[in-house]
Amino acid sequence: MTRILHTYFRSSAAYRVRIAMNLKGLAAEQVFVHLTRNGGEQFADAFRALNPQGLVPVLIDGDLQLSQSLAIMEYLEEAYPEVPLLPKAPGDRAFVRQLSLGIACDIHPLNNLRVLKYLTGTLGASEEAKSAWIANWITVGLQAVEAELARRPASTFCFSDTPTMADCCLVPQVFSAQRFNVDLSSCPLVLKVFANCQALPAFAAAAPARQPDAE
Repeated sequence: MTRILHTYFRSSAAYRVRIAMNLKGLAAEQVFVHLTRNGGEQFADAFRALNPQGLVPVLIDGDLQLSQSLAIMEYLEEAYPEVPLLPKAPGDRAFVRQLSLGIACDIHPLNNLRVLKYLTGTLGASEEAKSAWIANWITVGLQAVEAELARRPASTFCFSDTPTMADCCLVPQVFSAQRFNVDLSSCPLVLKVFANCQALPAFAAAAPARQPDAE
């Protein structure tokens, strides 16, 4: 069965899916979609035919075509249940989803490429204002994650001692924070989880610098 992942090395959303697929031992042919070259290859008609949103990732798995990283990870969890990314108990699964959605839907969109380009382009924000915007929303968001982690028993990862979907979401967001020089000293538990994840081959192999299209 043909499995193809349309990806970009620095996309947080694609990064999440790469981690999830690595954890599950799922290989895919990678098709690289450069988000800034030639005005953004995601806006080309051929890619828009795959995803009208013009966003990566897009996963093709046989006859199935999916976009949106969390939907892709949920699909992978159901179609390939080996090495689960969600715990068994309903309440625990809901908690992992809560963390995942908080990162992917509340933190990441506010420092995504198209939002930042709108800030500096259409709204005329300075680079200093853009940096302050990024730092504010990443810090506020990850401090909330920190508080959630602090309310639970100490563990290696976001939930217990096995990586979950929440860790797939957290690592790219911390990477983004570091890329933008955001001070995360107020989030020691988040940084501990990030370090523990980075020690695993599945996470290390998914890192932006390790991708064939990395610049």
